[in-house]
Amino acid sequence: MNKRKVTLVAAATGVITGVAGLSLLAMPAGAGQPPSLPDVSAESLVQQVLTSKPGAFGGTVEVDNKLGLPAISQIPQLADGKHSARIWTDGNGKFRAALPNGQSEQTIVNDGKTTWSWNSQDNEVTKAEHKDEPKAEKPAQAESVDPATAAKQVVELTREFSEISVDGTARVANRAAYELVLTPKASEKTLIREVRIAVDSELKMPLRVAVLTNGTAEPAGTVGFSEINVGPQDPKLFEFTPPAQAKVTTPEAKESEQGRDRRPELGLEQALQGKDPQFFGTGWDTVVGARIPAEAMTQVPAEAQGLVDKFTKKVSGAWGSGQVFTTKVATILIADDGRVVAGAVPEQVLFDTIGHVK
Repeated sequence: MNKRKVTLVAAATGVITGVAGLSLLAMPAGAGQPPSLPDVSAESLVQQVLTSKPGAFGGTVEVDNKLGLPAISQIPQLADGKHSARIWTDGNGKFRAALPNGQSEQTIVNDGKTTWSWNSQDNEVTKAEHKDEPKAEKPAQAESVDPATAAKQVVELTREFSEISVDGTARVANRAAYELVLTPKASEKTLIREVRIAVDSELKMPLRVAVLTNGTAEPAGTVGFSEINVGPQDPKLFEFTPPAQAKVTTPEAKESEQGRDRRPELGLEQALQGKDPQFFGTGWDTVVGARIPAEAMTQVPAEAQGLVDKFTKKVSGAWGSGQVFTTKVATILIADDGRVVAGAVPEQVLFDTIGHVK
């Protein structure tokens, strides 16, 4: 099963497992009057989303979440409330993102050969060289505020299982856009009612992604540009020199350090992004399953366990007993024996699926 499918299911649950994808969504205020544009087919917009290769630009992305998620330090943009970030690209792979987090900021720079990630709070820098890979993927923090990446992943994985239409136009970041709508087919067992993607009429790139769920009038959340400056950006934006006295490490060294010092904290995250996750179902009601190692289940820190207890409810059935965590866009079921299932589905779908996890 490909990594993108792992991303869609895991990100929909709001668990930090890689790319954030569906987890960040909402309608920016002050979008302006809908522009008048020539008619366009839904299939044409789908192809634009899948094939668009944005050129150079810089912009501000706004996120407004109503997912019911607690604050998560690694990606604060997932938490409920309004957040903003700045992103820049040269159109050829170089990238920069500035992600505020209270009084601190996470800076991510891809200079074409190395991806740097700097946390101003602890003055730590992670240096990931691209080695022989033709193109390094953006870190989860960067992709979590990239509307174009989120839109492409949603369309790739759900178009076959959706009714697709064009629902008028919109104005996003003062640019004219078409509203592409993906509605799960009636046979899909999902919490999602529809996903709306605003596609720039001139640039052909997604400017905003919004998710609406069953039983609610407002979007569960949105990621979209509030301002965008199209054209060449200052080349110095894509350069990075570690600040004085910063601790510089590599992803491999950091992972090794976490393995020694904080292994119990990684149980659920490791299970959902493991090398061999299990998948059940297709389309919108795909469920990802895994098994948390026994040692992780017995060594969960008190602080982490308190968070789990606060945001979950105890459940049981023929499959056994455990705890279920529910947001507006996804559900996670953690059995007492370490089995885990998650998806953008009602909890009954997880109850029916967890017995198949090996």
